Amino acid sequence: MKQLFHSVGALVLILGLLGCKRPPSNILQGYVEGEFVYVSSPLGGKLTKLNVQRGVEVKAGDVLFALEDVAETAARDEANHRLQQAKNTLEDAQKGKRPTEIASLEAQLKQAREASALAEIELARQLELTKSGAVAVDSTDQARSMNIQNHKRVEQLEADLKTAGLGMRKDAVAALEGDVKAREAMLTKAAWDLAQKQQNAPQAAVVNDTLYRAGEMVEAGHPVVSLLPPANIKVRTFVPETRLTTLKVGDTVKIHLDGAAEALNAKVSFIAPQAEYTPPVIYSQENRSKLVFMIELRFDDAVAAKLHPGQPVDVEFAP
Repeated sequence: MKQLFHSVGALVLILGLLGCKRPPSNILQGYVEGEFVYVSSPLGGKLTKLNVQRGVEVKAGDVLFALEDVAETAARDEANHRLQQAKNTLEDAQKGKRPTEIASLEAQLKQAREASALAEIELARQLELTKSGAVAVDSTDQARSMNIQNHKRVEQLEADLKTAGLGMRKDAVAALEGDVKAREAMLTKAAWDLAQKQQNAPQAAVVNDTLYRAGEMVEAGHPVVSLLPPANIKVRTFVPETRLTTLKVGDTVKIHLDGAAEALNAKVSFIAPQAEYTPPVIYSQENRSKLVFMIELRFDDAVAAKLHPGQPVDVEFAP
């Protein structure tokens, strides 16, 4: 009986050894990982439109969601109105006085010139009369004074008319120009705030999840939609240190998926510079105490679209 038990035990051991077939040394376990893009607005507000659902594909520029923008629209309109006011003030300052004001000065100048001409005639007449003794010297002095006053009035009005055509002083105009630039900056900021209330897809991707529903309040900076672009899908695996000497970035490897007839091509995109302990996902009796190096593998976008984060894969290296 004892001999029978030994024979059965030996048979079980042999069968167990045959069942524990070791995988080829150039094939390692790995898993798919995704680097998600979380789309949010830098401004908060009520979610008014959610244009996408989980699982749909979006193109770059597609509208993902929109937040309430009443306050931002009003701020943009006000900033635009104030900018137009500043521009009108500057334009008016550069033009000088209005045409009617200039016409009034021209009329006054015409009258002053006529008065000056009459004063010169009167002075000449008074001088002749003074020579003949017909009038007193005081009358001549009075005519001379009136003539000088009329000349000064003409000069004053000519200067006023010239100044009226020049507009405001340069320093005043420069101040108004600075105000226009400040208003333009305020309008740019208001327009940017308004644009941020609607967010578009930064690139082609699959909508991984939506984190809010229409009507809910969204805080500033909180993601509303998470995207998974094909370029952000990768495979991670861990290789023993002995394989590092034959592995470099850009090498092509094959990825085997469960149930797939053909392997997918991938390229090594990253090799960790530091070693780490064997992770539990590939824990085994053969390598439990060895150090390994993490590597990342990436695909063409069309190939990456076939993979899903968390999916286990087999990574086949060149023998």
